[in-house]
Amino acid sequence: MNRPNGRIRAALLAAGRGLVLSFASIVGSVTLFVLTVLAIAFIPLGIGLVATPYTLTAVRKHANQRRLLAATWCDVRIPVPYRPFPKDLRDGFVGQVERTGLMLKDPATWRDIRWLLVDMTAGYVVAILAAALMIYPVEGFVLAAGLWRVFTDDRYWYAFVPVDSQATALAAAAVGVGFFAVGVALSERLLRAHFVLARSVLAPTHEQELALRVDRLTETRHEAVDTAASELRRIERDLHDGAQARLVAMGMNLGTIEALVEKDPAQAKKLLAMARQSSAEALTELRDLVRGIHPPVLAERGLGDAVKALALRLPIRTEVDVELSGRADAPVESAAYFAVSELLTNAAKHSGADRIWVDLHDADGHLRISVTDNGKGGAQAGSGSGLSGVERRLGTFDGIMAVSSPAGGPTMVTMEIPCELS
Repeated sequence: MNRPNGRIRAALLAAGRGLVLSFASIVGSVTLFVLTVLAIAFIPLGIGLVATPYTLTAVRKHANQRRLLAATWCDVRIPVPYRPFPKDLRDGFVGQVERTGLMLKDPATWRDIRWLLVDMTAGYVVAILAAALMIYPVEGFVLAAGLWRVFTDDRYWYAFVPVDSQATALAAAAVGVGFFAVGVALSERLLRAHFVLARSVLAPTHEQELALRVDRLTETRHEAVDTAASELRRIERDLHDGAQARLVAMGMNLGTIEALVEKDPAQAKKLLAMARQSSAEALTELRDLVRGIHPPVLAERGLGDAVKALALRLPIRTEVDVELSGRADAPVESAAYFAVSELLTNAAKHSGADRIWVDLHDADGHLRISVTDNGKGGAQAGSGSGLSGVERRLGTFDGIMAVSSPAGGPTMVTMEIPCELS
């Protein structure tokens, strides 16, 4: 593909995405803003205490979807600044009242509401302009092709051109070419401007972001300590119940063989075969245990090849695209590897997909990973799910995760870890 065609294709793609965003802005943001205002207004009547948490949760999902599109379409990173709910939050009406209070006290909630206002106005204008600059020229070309004859009774205006003859229709087409050229030059920039505008409203201030980061790092530090302790207990249990038990049994067999080697060589030979089998099984279990702690392929060949090795073991066709300029620190690679492993396992077990795509690349000091499947969708990063475990693992390194999984699929999980590759 030559460069002009590449620019036109990129501009057309930006126009299509702008059209999608304009629909989401004018329909989604307007609807959610009206529902949010009504829910908060009805809090004194008691109805809002039930409706507000659900409405604000929908607003957060809407904002998070825009964050995901900003990162995947224009590489614009918008932080996710929501305060976590306490783990002991009660159920029922009392829990709803507490949840309402916590959400309304969160500054991110009010930024979301302000963003809805901006998104339905300026955000809509910028998005629809990115689409219109590439769509509007089509009308000029159609008029020049003969459609102007339909409007012979009344003068028809295309932009500033009155179309009432073939000559003026050709002039309209020439104006359309001008609009098309402007669209090729500006559509991508307008799409990015839409997301930059969203970031200016949704992103917390520097002080708020630092406070959130301190809170998050404190929480993830405690979780990392708990996870490490749990992992040590798992290793100890696996050694005790697996390899250690087999080695003990092998030692007992060798003692019996020593006593039988002269009296009953045939029985001693059988016991030797059993001991050899036990040693092989113990070695396999030790290798599996080591692979579960830090896979040798990860240490020797890096994250990209380790993920490719994971994909080869899956029963589903999996494509892995790796564009890494170097290697991250060992702890980051390990966290990323096991996060991808968890996502691939979840997709293979629960998604009903027949294809999975994994993309690994680095840009602007961040390791970025996306795992996409064409399954049934519906995945959520709720409490107790495998996705929440992945999010906690990434949080230890100040990483983030975004999930897009509408009903019917596809599911796309995007992860980002700040790190420098060497």
